Amino acid sequence: MSERPNLLVVHTDQQSLWTLGCYGGSLVDTPNIDAIASGGALFGNFFVNSAVCTPSRGSMLTGRYPHCHGAYRNPVHINRDEVTLARVLAKAGYDTAYMGKWHLDGEDRPPDETVPPGRAMGFADSRYMLNRGHRKSVGENADGSLELSPETGAGRYMTDWLGDKALEFLSARRENPFFLMVSIPDPHSPFPVREPYASMFDPQEMPLPTSCLEDPALPSWAREAPVGAGSWWHLEPGERGSELRRIKALYCGMVKCIDDNVGRLLECLEERGLADDTVVVFTTDHGDYMGEHGLTGKNMVYEGVYRIPLAVRWPKGVRPGTRVDRFVTGTDFQQTVLGLMGIAPSGREQGRDASPFLRGESPAWRDEAFIHHSRFGYAGVFTPDYELGLARCGEHVLFDRREDPEQLVNLFGDPAHRPVVEELAGRVVEHNAGLDSPVLEWLSTWRRTDRQQPVDEGTIPSLDWYLARPESRYALRRP
Repeated sequence: MSERPNLLVVHTDQQSLWTLGCYGGSLVDTPNIDAIASGGALFGNFFVNSAVCTPSRGSMLTGRYPHCHGAYRNPVHINRDEVTLARVLAKAGYDTAYMGKWHLDGEDRPPDETVPPGRAMGFADSRYMLNRGHRKSVGENADGSLELSPETGAGRYMTDWLGDKALEFLSARRENPFFLMVSIPDPHSPFPVREPYASMFDPQEMPLPTSCLEDPALPSWAREAPVGAGSWWHLEPGERGSELRRIKALYCGMVKCIDDNVGRLLECLEERGLADDTVVVFTTDHGDYMGEHGLTGKNMVYEGVYRIPLAVRWPKGVRPGTRVDRFVTGTDFQQTVLGLMGIAPSGREQGRDASPFLRGESPAWRDEAFIHHSRFGYAGVFTPDYELGLARCGEHVLFDRREDPEQLVNLFGDPAHRPVVEELAGRVVEHNAGLDSPVLEWLSTWRRTDRQQPVDEGTIPSLDWYLARPESRYALRRP
């Protein structure tokens, strides 16, 4: 075995921070995922730039923003010439393999949804690469084809089956270092999970977010449940709470099943003598609102789906108990992993290398994470103190992240926060201008819509009100 480290990435789908003990969660016991964090590094402020499956996955694997790597929304395929993490490592002599949900190859392809080898983007072993993979059980035919079912019990449960295939890969003898990515489609909906996990958590014991049952004067874009998120505001409060508790219990069961399978992989690395020589990464593509603001799913601008788990363990390169609280994003993921492994990136990346933090260093760094919405109708930025969310329709939001972590009070129209809005909106404009982002179409040629009202007391002013003033150093040029 080469002295270069192996890389094992366990990547789940739609898993929120509160599900893990290492992030303070108490509903689910997750000792194995927690062990990755305690045995290495925990990232406290890891944000995805786009909180939907396809663009988030594309950014992590390429180090580029969604409209640049091409897979800017579901289910658009990634640019075929992108230099993925797998392509970089394959060029460096690694055996590369991917198993589980891919979601970067365009439209689904029934019946088995597998991705043709020629489109595996650098993963040499792609036998179990499923373009969507939201099936609950898997059966294998004699000819190697797969039988995927939406029902539990029709075959091997998907998470367990992926664990089995990963163990086979890890147990094989090889001369080269390896990169294995295991992409588990849980705890994304549909919510059924196999026993004993299906009945492991009592729905009546599931706590509800404050913003689920109370009406926090949501913008219309949240109440109208646009593509990528679902609204429960049409349900009565009692019915809304009952349904949320039911699916939350199943969601927790899926997380527990994931953690048990992560434990199997960690045990295999120990038994094979690979633990010290393997970088182990645990992360996800985005979170789930799970009732926050009356929403389920993802892809709005509230923080709950953007700030996600990231834990990295490598005994030879990361000191146990390391905590990284600087802002790191999905677009920084590829460079950070390669930087830790001592392998040069391709040079096409647009993100940053955060690996110095894993070595205990303190490089110059700006704490910010930008929102790149899949429909180009929203833009925004997270900073340590605030989140600014801009909407094409004019219903913007500003939240104080320190004083209002549940994001119940929209400060956008507060005169005392005008300087904050001006500064953050300027950052959003400059960031998107540097990337020639599609949102510039409305950011730079702002016009009032039917939903916007004249600026006066009691109304939310448009972005115009802040940026078009002559004294604004971020004033936009008008056509």
